[in-house]
Amino acid sequence: MDLNGPALPARSVAHSQSEMTELVLPNDTNTLGNLLGGRLMNFIDLVGAMAAYRHARSHVVTASMEHIDFIAPVHVGDLVILKSSVNRAFKTSMEVGVKVWVENALVGIHRHVASAYLTFVAIDPQGRRVPVPPLQLETDDQKRRFDDAGRRREIRESEARRRHIPKFDPATPVKT
Repeated sequence: MDLNGPALPARSVAHSQSEMTELVLPNDTNTLGNLLGGRLMNFIDLVGAMAAYRHARSHVVTASMEHIDFIAPVHVGDLVILKSSVNRAFKTSMEVGVKVWVENALVGIHRHVASAYLTFVAIDPQGRRVPVPPLQLETDDQKRRFDDAGRRREIRESEARRRHIPKFDPATPVKT
């Protein structure tokens, strides 16, 4: 697909916001009964991909999980509530922010336990990059997240150049 084709209509942040809830079971935890960090990262990747998929209306792949903060432990029996939204759409990629809360349903307590930023790339069935629609910003908070995502991208690209890391290409076969 031509990346310089006709402009796609903008989509609102609300259009692609996603949410999922998971019950933490014993097989999701370590020996202390706390949710494994890798399991939480899997949940974050899934809900982030949902928002990117809805925004792009195409297949998406995870290019990076740039930043994640584990703020507090999550225990067996807790409900994990994950919410994602597209912070910024670039040419073929999107930054998605994910916030994670935990609910102890027995006592009715909610608390913020993690946050993350991920980058997804929109691709066609052959793995080639495809353009994504621009993001329609409607609130001051959305504008702030949009600007912050641009700054994070500049830092990420600067660091990749410094470390000589090639730009992510979903169509490049994995060497084994």
